[in-house]
Amino acid sequence: MYCKETLLRSLSHGLAAILLLVAIPYAATAQTRAFVGAKIIPIDGDPIDDAALVVADGRIAAVGAREDVSIPDDAQVLELDPGSVIMPGIVDTHSHVGDVTGGDRSGPIQPEARAMDSVNVRSSGIKRALAGGITSVNVMPGSGHLISGQTVYLKLRDGNAITDLAYRFEDGDVAGGLKMANGTNSMRQPPFPGTRAKSAALVRAEFIKAQEYAERLAGGEDGEAPPRDLGLEALGEVLSGKRMVHFHSHRHDDLMTAMRLREEFGFRMVLHHTSEAYRVADEIAAAGVPVSLILIDSPGGKLEARNLLAESAPVLERAGAKVALHTDDWVTDSRHFLRMAAMAVRAGMSRRAALESLTIRGAEMLDIADRAGTLTPGKDADFVILSGDPLSVYTRVLETWVEGERRFDLDDENDRLVAEGGFNALSDDDGNGHIHGHGHGDTE
Repeated sequence: MYCKETLLRSLSHGLAAILLLVAIPYAATAQTRAFVGAKIIPIDGDPIDDAALVVADGRIAAVGAREDVSIPDDAQVLELDPGSVIMPGIVDTHSHVGDVTGGDRSGPIQPEARAMDSVNVRSSGIKRALAGGITSVNVMPGSGHLISGQTVYLKLRDGNAITDLAYRFEDGDVAGGLKMANGTNSMRQPPFPGTRAKSAALVRAEFIKAQEYAERLAGGEDGEAPPRDLGLEALGEVLSGKRMVHFHSHRHDDLMTAMRLREEFGFRMVLHHTSEAYRVADEIAAAGVPVSLILIDSPGGKLEARNLLAESAPVLERAGAKVALHTDDWVTDSRHFLRMAAMAVRAGMSRRAALESLTIRGAEMLDIADRAGTLTPGKDADFVILSGDPLSVYTRVLETWVEGERRFDLDDENDRLVAEGGFNALSDDDGNGHIHGHGHGDTE
């Protein structure tokens, strides 16, 4: 990690000074820091050896080769091991950390349910995400509904409440998308649909209601505003383009159904999971629909995913589609997210596209690319320090920084416990897995 001998030389040689350094590696309140000596992968440019990253007031101030970067005189200079790597904080476009829930058993369409009203910011799931180098995350309700509710985009900064972590829309509202799904997860006994055709019909009918509701709000024939409807309001935000649809879908025919709905109603959409994306990659690319892809080393769990192939990653890349990766935590534990990009490269995806899929592509899909996803001066100082190449199975996440503050440190015994497991590493209520919203025993 840091070359502590270099820091020690800057202190007095007295024993007291040495003990102070060991107890307090460096002050967490310093406003300007320069991280030097590591290899930097900025994502928006080529990797830089023996580089410097300057962070000031929670933002990236400068990035470049060490000899080319002007480091402020008052900056705290942190010398890193030359084998270490700095890259942007990872963006997870689909996660269920924080014990999140969404809609209940009362019906298949519940856009009024908000993930933000159920996330536990003290859940060890958030700590696990930081241990995996994740700094921004889309926390989603489950997929047991056609529409299970509103997602919430979180920056994993220190905070006492969900509103402290939440990204914001331009109007100040808490930012997030809308979780939708099709396929077998949402097919069950009435009032839920029993077929794929009925699933699409119910969604189509609800969006037509939302269109009519929006027209009445804008001043219909009689000019009288309709009674307030929280669900139709949320769908109105989708129709206006404010809120992105995050669509859970696996089979190639379900993917095409999702894209037909998008074309019919004109909403913005990210396709999630896409187990059979390789079968309709050209259609996805032609529609300009981005994909949030999951790759797992042990496919299975449901019939819809039995044809999942890691080759979807390179096939989508060659077709010209934008691809991000996601954990679907707990499906993939957030602590092991980096290996998914390595699996994509092993399947034939380019190294550049794989690293982009962990960073800037996800940021684009969450509408946060102006703040995250690359180490561009002016963006938030969200970055991760790795022990080596991000695609190596031997690489460890050493530190995770969010807005210029260190949120995970492998050298801290409590953080290491979360990173490596062991007794008491997880909170009692962090083992519910992937909750659909029908009850704690009903998981994917």
